[in-house]
Amino acid sequence: MQKILVVGSSNIDLVIHTKKLPKPGETVIGNKFLKNPGGKGANQAVAAARLGGQVAFITKVGNDDFGKELTALYQKEGIDCQGVLMNNSSSTGVALINVDKQGENSITVASGANKHLSVEDIMNLSSLIDESDIILMQLEVPIETVEYIIDYAGNSGKKIILNPAPAHQISDKALPKLFAITPNETEIEYLTGIRVQSEESAAQGAATMIKKGVENVIITLGAKGAYFMNENEHLLIPAPKVKAIDTTAAGDIFNGAFVVALANGKSIKESVEYACLVSSLSVTRLGAQNSAPYQHEIENIIGKEHSK
Repeated sequence: MQKILVVGSSNIDLVIHTKKLPKPGETVIGNKFLKNPGGKGANQAVAAARLGGQVAFITKVGNDDFGKELTALYQKEGIDCQGVLMNNSSSTGVALINVDKQGENSITVASGANKHLSVEDIMNLSSLIDESDIILMQLEVPIETVEYIIDYAGNSGKKIILNPAPAHQISDKALPKLFAITPNETEIEYLTGIRVQSEESAAQGAATMIKKGVENVIITLGAKGAYFMNENEHLLIPAPKVKAIDTTAAGDIFNGAFVVALANGKSIKESVEYACLVSSLSVTRLGAQNSAPYQHEIENIIGKEHSK
């Protein structure tokens, strides 16, 4: 199996389940409160590790109780934590999450130590980049740090996957060095100006990114699955039908599963199909990292499907 490096954010998620999401100025009484580990980078690293990936993680947490708790959790998941750094001047990132009865969510993030993951930090951890085969990143850490890694690793034959979340402009110079980009509907509209409302508009958005030099474009479409395009093929890959109770981190778990499948030598299409399967199981569970399935659970599902 190829080695996976995830670079990104670490948060503690403070989650309230409600009947509906509050409007501006409205107070809504919640039903349940949970404190969960989160952050897009950490969610993706944990998802990949649980699926059998050989995962290293570069992130920055505060020198506080939350930071120490998260570091211990990553170690327990079997993640290489050489790149988990502590910042003495800022708290660990925190996300405030409301989840309604349909499983939809609204999220506010205080970045904390995540915004201090610097280019200098990456320079000091360059050996982790050199040793990796696949690099997965998001945009909850400084964009200059992400673009430095793309530039550093982009000419070395490594597969660089960027999940452009939350939406942020990316240098056109960085895009041709990406093996894949994995926006959702909101993010592809931000990057291209094309609103994805159908398979045709998804194709238009993906084609725009291909023209900018990205090798593979995967647009995640929630319950509809994912739209995939490169220069040779394009298709809509449906997701299994499930009853969603919490969509928090579904996209993160999709990305973690996608890179594990790539690391196991699967094709892009097979990797997207695997990621759709894994993320569809995650939305039937509560929480972010807590909802990430384990390898044996997915193998059981695949085994049952093959035996039909």
